[in-house]
Amino acid sequence: MNVPQQPDNASRPPTRTPLSEGVRVRVLCAAHGDPLAAAELAAVLGERQRAGLDPLPADLVGAVPGLLRARRPELRSLAPATRRLLLIAAADQHPFAARAYQRALAAARLDTGPLDDAEAAGLARTTSEGVVFRDPWTRIAAYETASAVDRRETHRLLARVLRGEGEAPRRSWHRAAAALGPSRRLAAELRASAHEARAAGEHALACGLLERAAALTPDPRERPRLLARAAADAWRSGDGDRARRLAAHGDVDVDGLSGVLALRAENATEAFDALLTAAERGAARGGERDGTGGGQRDGTRGGQRDGERDAGTAAHLVARATEAAIYTGDLRRCREAAAVAARLGIAVPGTLGGLTAAFEGRYEDARDLLRAAAGRCGPGGDPTALIHSSIAALLLGDHTRAASAAVRAAASARALGEPATVPQAMEFRAYAEFWTGRPRSAGAATLEALRQAYATGQDNGACHLQAALAMFAAVAGDEELCRARAEMARAHALEHGLGLPAALALWALAFLDLGTGRYAAAASRLRALAGFGPGHGHRAVRHLATPHYVEAAVRTGDTRVARSAHADYDRWAHVVRSADDLALSARCRALLTTGHEAADHYRTALDLHAGGTRDFERARTELLFGGALRRLRRRTEARDRLHSALEAFEHFGAPHCAAQARAELRALGAPVRSSAGSAGMAGLLTAQQLTVARMAAEGATNREIAARLLLSPRTIDHHLRGVFNRLGIRSRIELVRLLTPEE
Repeated sequence: MNVPQQPDNASRPPTRTPLSEGVRVRVLCAAHGDPLAAAELAAVLGERQRAGLDPLPADLVGAVPGLLRARRPELRSLAPATRRLLLIAAADQHPFAARAYQRALAAARLDTGPLDDAEAAGLARTTSEGVVFRDPWTRIAAYETASAVDRRETHRLLARVLRGEGEAPRRSWHRAAAALGPSRRLAAELRASAHEARAAGEHALACGLLERAAALTPDPRERPRLLARAAADAWRSGDGDRARRLAAHGDVDVDGLSGVLALRAENATEAFDALLTAAERGAARGGERDGTGGGQRDGTRGGQRDGERDAGTAAHLVARATEAAIYTGDLRRCREAAAVAARLGIAVPGTLGGLTAAFEGRYEDARDLLRAAAGRCGPGGDPTALIHSSIAALLLGDHTRAASAAVRAAASARALGEPATVPQAMEFRAYAEFWTGRPRSAGAATLEALRQAYATGQDNGACHLQAALAMFAAVAGDEELCRARAEMARAHALEHGLGLPAALALWALAFLDLGTGRYAAAASRLRALAGFGPGHGHRAVRHLATPHYVEAAVRTGDTRVARSAHADYDRWAHVVRSADDLALSARCRALLTTGHEAADHYRTALDLHAGGTRDFERARTELLFGGALRRLRRRTEARDRLHSALEAFEHFGAPHCAAQARAELRALGAPVRSSAGSAGMAGLLTAQQLTVARMAAEGATNREIAARLLLSPRTIDHHLRGVFNRLGIRSRIELVRLLTPEE
């Protein structure tokens, strides 16, 4: 019998969707940093999970059985007394550390001697703080291999000794873990303990308590509401996957959580609509409670106090909708949010009002509103309000205040136990630190924020941070990295309606063109910054990039549009009276004129830069001024300006700008100083190449470097080849020799 031949690809496994960058980071975090566990977990993910469209599995222990299989025999070979001590330690540490291990041993009158066997086997060791397991999976196995009866008894023991001040939430957790079935009384206790944990900023614990309460309540109508509240706490704790899973089972939208989740990971335009709808619904509910909507007032217990809470929630949601409007870059949505705030009697957030006024050309109104918003950046306070203060200060050109507000927003978020807000603050701190002359430290901090954004399920925030890193790469002269990050950001931005990161990424590419003499390409990109429709561009970014556009347009001879753009920028600069904006406006005026008049405008610009904070732009002004002086044959002054600019660019790690300064000096016939030693290496390599070189010299493999920098191993290999070529070396051994004196 003839058997039909199968096509060549019949036996091939179907092609799977590659893990998105956010999913890859979250998988590694979920696997406690263990690459084997991460690979095992990734293998069981569905297509939507791999693309980041669905949350990761809730049962990670069940998803990675291989690691546990390897550890179970070791633990089961121990004596029962040793295993009991390890079980108590494991239950005491996870998922919420109670620090009751020693008290539990004393209450049960247990001897710690049997732990010597665990230490001899390399599974755990005893310290003054308690038991330290070899790794998280050993701790999980120590708990998982015990019988259900032993686990319940251990939880009862821990609950009995947790009687100190502030320990009620953890006591309730262990009581619930020992429960055999539904209990109305225990569910009520868990709800009260969750409130206490939330007040203490322990949102992860509050989430766990509410999840357990939902499992134990005998009332099925109460379960979805408990899960919805748990989802809100999961989000604040930074567990985006858990928040999305729980929100899918809740029947109420707590504090507009669905809109917040959409804002941080889904489509920003849809998030805007959801947040405004939730704000209006909350305000209407508050009106019913306080009597304005026909409902009854029932005193402070359920009426006025709840009404005040609803009004506060509505204001918070309008502020979140402000963020969505800013991200989309859509003027219509900014106006719509302002109209809803006015209709609800909510004070329009200053950042929203200021941006709307600026977009409409009402610069004096915009200045006043933004100044009021920027002034609210004292210590403490609501992290969201502080982030808005940072944005307002950035638009006013006050980069020092912008950085301060962003730092305080991150500190406040940490104090409140809301790590998800930290990378949001860093999105705008990056701008301030970059322009004030700290691009390298800003790049490192932004890379860490990128990891946090991905780990907490905030892919939209990560998109903005990718765009910021593209700008840092453009300044560092790393063309391949700049293009890779910019294209990644623009692809995500277009799909999710994010005009702000799309425009920032395009600006990065334009700056790269400007630094390498591709002026026509730079001008074309900069003209497109405002883009039509969400996900294509942003008016605020186009305004900020005006000085670069004027430079590119003048280089290509297209001064008509450049003059119009400068006139608008100059009007804003004179309204807000920012030293840096006035300096850049004077620089634009110098570019648009010629001869001695241009030199006078450059001098004015440098005088104004002295009162500002944008040191990198001051260096660019000196570079342009030096070139103008050379053409005027004022050699001595030109040489001094160009050497000053060159020194600044070498300090910033901006090789393309430094090359322009050297080219001007060579055209002048002046000697060009060359760097040597460690400074020379910094001058020869881009910032990214220098980072990769140092990691490689420390012994990290290409894969390890790629994981730390959130890049592919192929990109790291490319960077190392570039390092070897630029330094004239052939091996890592030579690289170590070059870098050892620096270390």
